[in-house]
Parts: sequence; structure tokens; C-alpha cells
Amino acid sequence: MLLTIDLGFFIEKLVLIVIVVSIALVVAMYTTYGERKVAAILQDRRGPNRAGPFGLLQPLADGMKLFFKEEIIPNFSSKVLFILGPSLAMITAIMTSAVIPWADKIELFGRTISLQVADVNIGILYVFAVVSMGVYGIMIGGWASNNKYSLMGAVRAASQIISYELAMGISLIALLMVTGTLSLKDMVVQQQETMWNIVYQPLGFLIFLICAFAECNRTPFDLPEAESELVAGYHTEYSSMKLGFYLFAEYINMFISSVVMSTLFFGGYDIPFVNDAAVADSWGNWLALAQSACLMIKVLCFIFLFMWVRWTIPRFRYDQLMRLGWQVLIPLALFNMLATGAAILFFDK
Repeated sequence: MLLTIDLGFFIEKLVLIVIVVSIALVVAMYTTYGERKVAAILQDRRGPNRAGPFGLLQPLADGMKLFFKEEIIPNFSSKVLFILGPSLAMITAIMTSAVIPWADKIELFGRTISLQVADVNIGILYVFAVVSMGVYGIMIGGWASNNKYSLMGAVRAASQIISYELAMGISLIALLMVTGTLSLKDMVVQQQETMWNIVYQPLGFLIFLICAFAECNRTPFDLPEAESELVAGYHTEYSSMKLGFYLFAEYINMFISSVVMSTLFFGGYDIPFVNDAAVADSWGNWLALAQSACLMIKVLCFIFLFMWVRWTIPRFRYDQLMRLGWQVLIPLALFNMLATGAAILFFDK
């Protein structure tokens, strides 16, 4: 049997992958600049303003600094795993973008191109599967460093991420009971036709948001890299671009988490108060650009929330962090799931 390949489809998806990965890297790079500016505003100071106009070239300067720093691999580390750790963290962070619907579709060169790399019918399960693999990058890096502070940070990260994934998954079950689908594209289409899922699942969204902070190791859940206790946590021994990969992975995860929350609860690329189907013919490809811009605005609001919380709320103690996950969020998520099931049965009847 001969396997036939649509060359145009292959090129289309390859170009889309390159564009999505490039955008994710640029957004992650300039999120560091945005974070320093937000911190400066909240702390009443200037922030980066030397490299380029308004300091806009500061991320490029930081990237060059990481590239040219000396590569150091500790003598007593497991060298292969030491290199594998940050690579795995970076790869899993980027892979999650494959199932995100960035907009509906565009018409180019006589082809209808869907602005989604892979429209799989279990898209949200794919996101969870890939995200759960990200902890291996942290665990491998912390263990391979042969440093007690790094190992402690890796153990903290593993227990934290596993604990908060439970509450996140249960909160997502309630949303799936409402939508009846695992496809992110279908969820967006449903929200275009009715209301955003935040209306049906406000408690589920709140639980998902808190768990997203913990999954991304963001303050007040940054115990795996608490500098006051563990020097720098799991990446204590890392330098140059291996350290850069860990830092980039954190910001890409924050970006993707914002995209996922926008897609699940706030309509994704849906433009508020606009009937996309009615204006599709008159707007043409501009509709897809407007949808992508709308999604990015929602994402930027979430990213600003991540930054605002980081520079406002102090870090939890580790026992407080675990108590919040096991004794508060999981019972709340179970209650939300049962209440959602009861409401669905009642209104269907």
C-alpha cells in the first residue's frame, strides 16, 4: 500500500508550526520585559529603560548575555541528564501550543487554512498529558545537579504539581460535563453560539486559575525555586542557555496557561458582541486577524494578572501550599463537580 501525502497540507502545517513557535518564543521573551516594567510600576521605580527606546531591546540584551555566558557542568553531575532536563522542560512547554485554536480559518492561494496546528478531538487531554510531562524536566534537572538545594526544589516541584493537577483535573471535569466535548475548537464554537463558560463555571474557573499559578511555579507558589531557602531551587547549578531554557519554559507555560484559560472559559478567539458567521463574508481574512487579536488581548490580561499577583502576594510556606491544594481546592472541585451534575440533571429533566 502506497502512502499518499498532501504536500500542500504538509507545508501549510509546517509553516503554521514555525509561526506559532516563533510567536510563543517572542511573547515569552517580551513577557520578561513586561514583568520588570509591571514590577517597577508597583514598586514606584523606572524598570529597564536603557537598551533601545523605552528599554524595548532589553530582552535581546538579556538573551545575548545568556548565549555568551560560560557553560558550566558540575563535575559530579549526571551530564546527560543535566543537559536533558532543561531541554525537556522547553520542549514540553512548546508542544502544548499544537492544539490551541488561534483563530477560525483564512483563505490563501486557493486553500482554506485552519489556524490550528492539530484539531484533535481530545485536545484538552493532550494539553494535560504534555503539561504533566513538564515536571520530568524539573525533576531530572534537580536530581542530575547532585546538589541538595536543587534536589529539594525538584521534590517540591513534583509534589506541588501533582497535588494541584488533581484539583485542576476535577474542576475541568465539571466544565466537560457542561460542554460535552474535549475538543478546544468545539468549545470555542459552543461559546460563540451561547455564552462564555465563565457564566456556567465561575467556581471551576477560580479553581483552575489558582492551580495554573501552582503549575507554572509562579508566586505565591514558587517554592521549587525559593531563593531565600534554596538559593535558586532546581536550577541552582545551571548557567548560560540551559538556565535560559528553564526561564523561557516558565514564561511559555504562563503564556500557554493564559491561552488555555481564555479558550476554556472566555470564548477563546470569540469577539464579544460580534456575530462571526454574519460578518465572515464581508470581513474575509480580516476576521481571522481580528479573532487572533481578541484572543491575544484576553491572554495579555491573564499575563498581567500573573505579574500583579507575583509582586503583591507573599510566598506561602510549604505546609500552607499543600494544605490549600489537598484540604481546600480538591474538596471545592469535588463539590463543584457534584453541583454541576445535579444542575444538569435538574435542567435536562
